[in-house]
Amino acid sequence: MKLHFKLLPLVALVSAGLTACGGSDSNDTTAASSPQTAGVVTGSYFRHAKVCIDANTNGRCDANETSVYTDNNGAFTLAGKGAVVAEIGTDATRYDPDTKSETAVSQPLVFRAPMDAPTVVSAITTELQAMMDANGGDFKSARTALAQRLGVAEDKLLEDHNKEADAATKAALKSESDQALERIAEAFAEAGTGGDIGKALRNRLDLGQIKNIVVIYAENRGFDNLFGLYPGANGIPGVNASSVGGYVAQKDIDGSTLSVLPPTWSGMTAAGQTKVVAQADTVNLPNKPFQIDDPAGFNLPVSITTRDLVHRFYNNQMQINGGKNDKFAAYSDAGGLSMGYYDGSKMAMWNVAKDYTLADNFFMGAFGGSFLNHQYLICACAPEYPNADDAASPAKGSISAIDVDANGNFVKLTAAATSPTSTLSGPPKYVNDSTLTPKDARGKFYAVNTMQPAYQPSGNAPATSDTTGLYADTTKATTLPPQTGKTIGDLLSAKGVQWAWYAGAWNDVSANRTGIYNNTTPNFQPHHQPFNYYAAFDPVKNASARSAHLKDYTNDFLKDVTAGTLPPVTFYKPQGNLNQHPGYASVLDGDAHIADVISKLKQSPQWKNMVVVITYDENGGFWDHVAPPKADRWGPGTRIPAIIVSPFAKKGYVDHTQYDTASILRLITHRYSLEPLPGLVDRDAKLMANGFKPMGDLTAALDFTQK
Repeated sequence: MKLHFKLLPLVALVSAGLTACGGSDSNDTTAASSPQTAGVVTGSYFRHAKVCIDANTNGRCDANETSVYTDNNGAFTLAGKGAVVAEIGTDATRYDPDTKSETAVSQPLVFRAPMDAPTVVSAITTELQAMMDANGGDFKSARTALAQRLGVAEDKLLEDHNKEADAATKAALKSESDQALERIAEAFAEAGTGGDIGKALRNRLDLGQIKNIVVIYAENRGFDNLFGLYPGANGIPGVNASSVGGYVAQKDIDGSTLSVLPPTWSGMTAAGQTKVVAQADTVNLPNKPFQIDDPAGFNLPVSITTRDLVHRFYNNQMQINGGKNDKFAAYSDAGGLSMGYYDGSKMAMWNVAKDYTLADNFFMGAFGGSFLNHQYLICACAPEYPNADDAASPAKGSISAIDVDANGNFVKLTAAATSPTSTLSGPPKYVNDSTLTPKDARGKFYAVNTMQPAYQPSGNAPATSDTTGLYADTTKATTLPPQTGKTIGDLLSAKGVQWAWYAGAWNDVSANRTGIYNNTTPNFQPHHQPFNYYAAFDPVKNASARSAHLKDYTNDFLKDVTAGTLPPVTFYKPQGNLNQHPGYASVLDGDAHIADVISKLKQSPQWKNMVVVITYDENGGFWDHVAPPKADRWGPGTRIPAIIVSPFAKKGYVDHTQYDTASILRLITHRYSLEPLPGLVDRDAKLMANGFKPMGDLTAALDFTQK
């Protein structure tokens, strides 16, 4: 839930109550005998909101349209009949009768109510009007569709939900109303003073045309690493003319500016490449980003696989260094390679981005690596490890030792005695940077670096006593106990919306473990399969749910694409050799594969109502120059690429809206009117507390009105 409101001091509340008592403005000259429209601006109650009859249906209160202000109960009485608009400025307040609290509006809003139902004006009626704008003005069909999606009776839909007696109905209406506020604020800001507010609202609220959301989740690339040269995007400082902000020179461990970048330890290229760049070839690089495939430099094309770079939970935070992004080289086991980028114009996905929307302000949801970010993609949370400090716990030795400040906030990992004092001398070493956090104030341990699922396919083989061969050895310290928290899958299933996670080589490695982490084809990565960590998909106890939702790329995804039978929500994870992960996959192979998947999706019968989101789990240890917004203990981390591909996507557009990995969950949640996951609510609250906007839901990239 995204609420841009701040608590008012008592004196301000008294003042608001005295000045917002239903008084009309100077335009209210209607005689008492004229037709009137009486109603309320609600969700909770908006005080001192300007309300008018929208005579020209432009979604604004124009100077020649009679208007009044709402009183302390959000009530108004207007001269005339017709559609109603409420303009809610920052001089308005919102009163919640349930909590008896009043909050200030910090972002202007506009609510609309159709002529057929003008007496309750709210975010929900604004959504209803947006649906009517799309369906030719059919009030009844829009009302039916919205009521069905929310799971409420039609007669409840347009009532004041503050007075609703049924708890479930009230919760559904309140949730929908609260979740729509940020999108309405974004639409109002986008339209500005003279733009088409109706169109902007329709694009944010009329999501019913989306029948399929497909998420393609690639691996380990920062935004600047692949799209730093993209025209119009906030790319490499000093290189891309549209970059915002300058380059902050990389610092050494002690905070001094590095004279040069450190060498790329162990060489720049992974084993077995046709071209080799050794460590000795990488010394004395200038302290600035460099192009990996520069013909005048290393000339390593996207077909060459570079070595891997460290990308772990605490390490990523140390590299970000409070938003300065100036310690990527200092805290990388790959040294200077962390500052490398490509001329992405040679990639197929660059051309896909040119045809659709590239988001250049999209951040990985969690700090660190693939394991945690895959979990964040499905639950907006970090997985728990109960009782990790018990004497008998296999994970007891995996609890991280970290340095904290006087308030218990993370500062840095404890350096080992043998760790170099300068990054120019070698990569850093730590006393203990393991998989689990220390116990928090609630007695919880969380898994933040790679652990293995308790179900096969897993990186941990079955115990010798396991006659089924379907489970992982739970005595291994890296086997995470089955998770029971709520995921987006649970919410979709509860709402009756079908969904599936498709994975490359899923069937093959489920039958034969030799394809797991085999550093060739398929190089299946079990820690990239987040739902397989959940008890809901136990291969024996919940076999039917497992087969319904965890599927194979070749045998299931491709067939469903061709047949037009993809479920409404689809996740696709490419197998290891096609996922673009440094160390074992090239940029080229994954680029070609994902472009081919997009081509197949565009030929699907479902394409005309599809939104495809292509993004990366995390940055893979590569530097990016944009500071992440500050939110909660999990993230967000470094900026990553995201491309929105759809008939509805704005064409040739660079979207600067602030997003993170869970913006995908927000889109799904808003499309299907789901209960928001707790992590979404918490993150937005923390962002706003730190002076940042809530995360968007990707609707800023969509235009449902284009022909």
